[in-house]
Amino acid sequence: MTEQARDTEALIRDQIAKHAVLLYMKGTPQFPQCGFSARAVEALSQIGRPFAYVNILENQDIRAILPQIANWPTFPQLWINGELIGGSDIMLDMFQKGELKPLVEQYSPAPEA
Repeated sequence: MTEQARDTEALIRDQIAKHAVLLYMKGTPQFPQCGFSARAVEALSQIGRPFAYVNILENQDIRAILPQIANWPTFPQLWINGELIGGSDIMLDMFQKGELKPLVEQYSPAPEA
């Protein structure tokens, strides 16, 4: 592994550790750059709790290294409490079954009123 790859892996692990609910996506929540990312953002937005995101289109190193770390080849990727939950299909399935909302709420505090 190159030094740059090690640095990128350290950055990813730091992001995952610092953000209880983190979405690696193409684009931003305001301007998703693919349908899968748009659906992931929509599900999280309906839950109504804050979440962090990383636009992988702005960092090709993260885009290349994260699938190796996660053993998950595609984006978006939702991480909650340091664990990979999955991509948009898994997220939407969990959302529709009512499983995603309590998980997100457990780790993402309600916005201040």
